[in-house]
Amino acid sequence: MAKKKTIKKATTKKKVVKKLDTGQAELGFGAPTGTTTDKASDTPAGPPRTQSGATGKARSTFSPVARRIRTESKLIRQKILLGDKPSMKFPLRSLANVTYSSSTGYFKLKGKKKERTLTVNTVKTFAQTLKMMSLSKELIDTDDIATKREAYYVSKNWEEARFKEQPESDTVMEDVEAFFGVNREQLGFVPEEKGGDVAGRLVVIDQDRDTDEKLRIDCTRFGSGAYSIPISVEELEFETDAQFILCIETAGMFQRLVKHNYWRTANCILISLGGVPTRACRRFVRRLADSHGLPVYVFVDGDPYGYSNIYRTLKVGSGNAAHLNEFFCVPQSHLLGITPQDIIDYQLPTHPLKDVDVKRARDALKNDPFILHYKAWQRALEQMIKMGVRAEQQALAKHGLNYVIEEYLPQKLAHVGRFLP
Repeated sequence: MAKKKTIKKATTKKKVVKKLDTGQAELGFGAPTGTTTDKASDTPAGPPRTQSGATGKARSTFSPVARRIRTESKLIRQKILLGDKPSMKFPLRSLANVTYSSSTGYFKLKGKKKERTLTVNTVKTFAQTLKMMSLSKELIDTDDIATKREAYYVSKNWEEARFKEQPESDTVMEDVEAFFGVNREQLGFVPEEKGGDVAGRLVVIDQDRDTDEKLRIDCTRFGSGAYSIPISVEELEFETDAQFILCIETAGMFQRLVKHNYWRTANCILISLGGVPTRACRRFVRRLADSHGLPVYVFVDGDPYGYSNIYRTLKVGSGNAAHLNEFFCVPQSHLLGITPQDIIDYQLPTHPLKDVDVKRARDALKNDPFILHYKAWQRALEQMIKMGVRAEQQALAKHGLNYVIEEYLPQKLAHVGRFLP
């Protein structure tokens, strides 16, 4: 068990935003132009902090993202006027274009790109991309936001360029995000889903939007509820004397641990992932863990989806968002359970692996750079395929509703060195 830590506040590293030779502002993750770098924290600087201002107030002058959108749009227009075919290059976002090493700790792009050139066959997608850029600039200029669903419905005004289904809209939005090398929140787009829930030995220090007054949010004082992680977490500060962070896949298991104040017994912070963790959730866990040197343990269902989708996305990111993984991953994570060996050791009730489970496990063994890096993960997935079964977190209830609190978690936490990497 980690040594108890004294309460301290988090610091956020900042990064100088440099000027490019073209006169455009560099769109790196960091603070606005003019700020300096704080070397005290190992956490990579996050997305630039939003410029303050009332909704509806033009502020494009202060936004490097808006300036870049305007510059790229002018270049495309100039090529069209000259009779040339404009094109845009996007990073190829897939597992085939990422590498992984334990030294970097996250999926990193190899550099392959796809090129979208304006032709008869691509005119609709090209137009949709430009319209999405235009919508983004409008949101930035007016200090407004749009959910991914709202952006899809806004496109219904784009006549022939409108999207038929939201997945088409989401893909183009992600292309624009990758093209500029920023996250969607910087473009004015926000996700639909909540960021996750938090309970335990943590004080989150936020700020009142109207008065700028510091707000201290004690995550031990929500009764039967929990603190909800906001969409943007870059401004948050933390105070804690917890010994570790426990991330939990299912809301049901999270509620059981909260109900019985497990965070007090184990001196920890509980975080509900709610399935595949959102970017906000991953960034929250990363900043919290880095700022206080806390180990992160992950408790998911014992199945290929829990391993290669939920856990792996939290730890190293995803192929689809590889251009942002450095900031939205938690490399210090380790898997507590449910492991294939847990199913045997704790004699858990199981369900047969479905065809999709076997396919997911075999695909990970063949194509996932993270799984291919660790022999322990290869052995675990091969063991699960051979067993032909999976088990849920709640299967521990076979031994008693609170067996997970009284026996399973204490036994597992007594041997953290055995956790899967």
